[in-house]
Amino acid sequence: MSVDRPWTAAHLSTAKRFGVGFVFLWFFVGGIAHFVATDAEMRIVPPYIPWPRAAVLWSGGFELLCAVALLWRPTRRAAGAGLFLLTLAVTPAHIYMLQRPELFPVPIWALWLRLPIQVALLGLIVWCTASPEPPAQSRLR
Repeated sequence: MSVDRPWTAAHLSTAKRFGVGFVFLWFFVGGIAHFVATDAEMRIVPPYIPWPRAAVLWSGGFELLCAVALLWRPTRRAAGAGLFLLTLAVTPAHIYMLQRPELFPVPIWALWLRLPIQVALLGLIVWCTASPEPPAQSRLR
């Protein structure tokens, strides 16, 4: 008899395991950055968004929560949906940085590169979290 363990990634293909791992690391490290480098993160919040510190701290907490939720199969799809929406929600920050590149110590090519990377990240999130794979076998043989 095999035991179905929802906290393992055994039911995922190797490629999807890598995808989930990459997305986890991307958002886990990013979420930590919101708390370690709050002032730096606040600088990229467009001026029309109220309470930039709160926005940075809440989004960082949400990133961490969803990153951890990716690791548990019952919450993986919801975490993927949350990270997809969060990634869309930070688009104004990317656009603001492109509109005002002189405010940021980042080469302009890197600011432009963020946009296709964001699109690829959205695709990866959908691919590795939205389509469920068959559950592990749990019957006696």
